[in-house]
Amino acid sequence: MKDPNKKMSLYMGVTLSFFLSLTGLLGARQFTLPAFISNYIISFVISMIIGFLVPMKKVTDSLGAKFGIPPRTMKARVFDSLVSDIIYTPIITLCMVTMAYFQATKHGARLFFPAMLGKSLVISMIVGFLLIFIFMPLFLKIALKNVPKE
Repeated sequence: MKDPNKKMSLYMGVTLSFFLSLTGLLGARQFTLPAFISNYIISFVISMIIGFLVPMKKVTDSLGAKFGIPPRTMKARVFDSLVSDIIYTPIITLCMVTMAYFQATKHGARLFFPAMLGKSLVISMIVGFLLIFIFMPLFLKIALKNVPKE
């Protein structure tokens, strides 16, 4: 894979999926290895679909320019992390919570879906933002390592 944007999608997908799956299961106090593996795989597939459909760099660069945020600054890094978090995390969280809700109610649990989703979304948005903020610069260096300079 030579495209640095696709590498970034892969690296971020692996990382976000791992930690968001872990966070969701630990937060629900329902951690089992089979549940983690299935959540991780589903989350990873969703993040790969988003990553290959949404040109994240173009989106963040154009939105940053629209809001007058200078590139390669701390403000841009925070903004890029927030935009990525807003695009990825709600979709992944909605899918994971919906899956957990149907599994739990199938076994007789009485849950209120909006409350379940709201709590999970708040936690996931915070965790997702921190993960993106921390890992994006590291993965960017790795993804750009063998790209020829123009």
